[in-house]
Amino acid sequence: MYRFLLTRQWLILALLALVLIPTMVELGFWQLHRHEHKVAQNALISRNLKAAPVPVASLTAPGHTVPRSDYWRTVTATGTYDTAHQVVVRRRTSTDGRIGVHVLIPLDLKGGGTVLVNRGWVPSAASQQAFPDVPGVPAGEVTVTGRLKADETTSASGIKDISDLPDRQVMLISSTQEAERLARPVLGGYIEQTAPESVGNSPELIEAPDDGSIGPHMAYAVQWWLFAAGVPVGYVVLARREKRDRVEAAAKAAAGEQQQPAGPEKPEPATA
Repeated sequence: MYRFLLTRQWLILALLALVLIPTMVELGFWQLHRHEHKVAQNALISRNLKAAPVPVASLTAPGHTVPRSDYWRTVTATGTYDTAHQVVVRRRTSTDGRIGVHVLIPLDLKGGGTVLVNRGWVPSAASQQAFPDVPGVPAGEVTVTGRLKADETTSASGIKDISDLPDRQVMLISSTQEAERLARPVLGGYIEQTAPESVGNSPELIEAPDDGSIGPHMAYAVQWWLFAAGVPVGYVVLARREKRDRVEAAAKAAAGEQQQPAGPEKPEPATA
């Protein structure tokens, strides 16, 4: 009664099931890996945010690529701001989702060297060609505290770098690019300022990264695996239903043949 499984329709259905099962299993593992990555990242963020502050020069140097293990480490830097070379980083959002710019300024360190400081967010100017209104910085020696971040790249951020921008505007925060513009060595990465707080909250300091949310990836992984398990179950259910329908149809056909009326009887010949 299962010979119908060898028909073209059911062979295509079986082939589709064989393709769907490993695909769904793989999608489940992909979501599981995303969950594990998120959990590991949350642990790293939490650990590094709680770590005691250290001088920025102890974690990075000119030409250094900040490793992931040092992302969000709290660092300090003492020196004087180079206000003449302050730039803004375009297409950045505030805490409440407004589009604006980040203010990036070089800080010439007391012991030598230069580090970039992301002061935070301000609104864009009315024209994209104009430099926005940026509050000034303290004169003289200052101490900045913030989170160490790695240089931004197009591949990591998804932000396309544009070279022909108006003066003092950039798309990415890159110590390499700024070192070329300043014509002096710049420590790799940059400081995302957390203290001192800005007067009047301008620039608006960047909030700390989220280290509590793990997202729905584990739930998605379980869903994909349940879908994968449901494919063979569904195939068996459909096959059994098809068998039942065929059996019922055959039984009805046989019963119909048995109930067909016999032909008209021939009249008996008349007798004298």
